[in-house]
Amino acid sequence: MTFERLYKEAEKVLNPRSLSKHSYAGSVASALVTEKGNIYTGVCIDTPASMGFCAEHAAIAKMITAGENRIIKILSVYKDGSIIPPCGRCREFISKVHEENYLCEVKVNTELVMTIKDLLPFQWEK
Repeated sequence: MTFERLYKEAEKVLNPRSLSKHSYAGSVASALVTEKGNIYTGVCIDTPASMGFCAEHAAIAKMITAGENRIIKILSVYKDGSIIPPCGRCREFISKVHEENYLCEVKVNTELVMTIKDLLPFQWEK
């Protein structure tokens, strides 16, 4: 599976829109591929009081619901079409849903691919 394919899948669900007076969604979309070759996508939901969640969380929730938890590659796209890396919370979340997700490849920008281990070099747990 290529990052180009993941970009196209994320781009399909990218849909910035207002949900209510104070909440919006879809300004970031994420796509991931699992060890079984399945692709899952999700979008962010931004709400007051930090009750929303990132696009990566939405894609991972779909993956978990489908019975999988090993991520091979993940990519996120901002509403302007740029590739953006996962935030720190998402990096930790990815690493916690499967022990081998530290090997997950992350497209950080148009030129750079890193692993979760590269992005989280010092694990806090033993």
